Amino acid sequence: MEDDASGETLRDRITRQGEDALGKLAQDLLENPLVTGAISRAFEARERAVSAQETAMSALNLPSAADLERLTRRLRSVSQRLEGIEDGVDRLDRRFEEVARTAQPPDDRLAAIEAQLSKLAAEVAGVVRSVAPAPAHVPREQQRLEVDEKQAAPTAPPRKRRSAGKKL
Repeated sequence: MEDDASGETLRDRITRQGEDALGKLAQDLLENPLVTGAISRAFEARERAVSAQETAMSALNLPSAADLERLTRRLRSVSQRLEGIEDGVDRLDRRFEEVARTAQPPDDRLAAIEAQLSKLAAEVAGVVRSVAPAPAHVPREQQRLEVDEKQAAPTAPPRKRRSAGKKL
């Protein structure tokens, strides 16, 4: 059943002619104003029906398909965020466990700090002993005032006054 001249089968030729006929029919229908008007009126009627359905459902306080789709998208977004938070909490938990394993217990750390403080106190005491002792502090009331030599020279004793009642 093969045509020797062109090399195509009867089936291929019928298929090609059928496709061409359907394409021509579709083109003729789209160019026909009666058909395009009917199609546009059908789409307008569909839009009005969808709008009426949404109005009726909102009056009954029922969600529309668009509301459900919006809610589904929002729920997926919240779910993804929650998974991110859970992953972060898991990472923090693992980090806290790692720090807890490597850290010294508080009592051991406190004992180590106290030992270090004792060692530092002993070193400071040794430094204080090695430094020459400073003179003891004397309260100000007990301090002697130093006087210059010029002022320290004795002056003539004050003269005695003669009393007016005695005559010589």
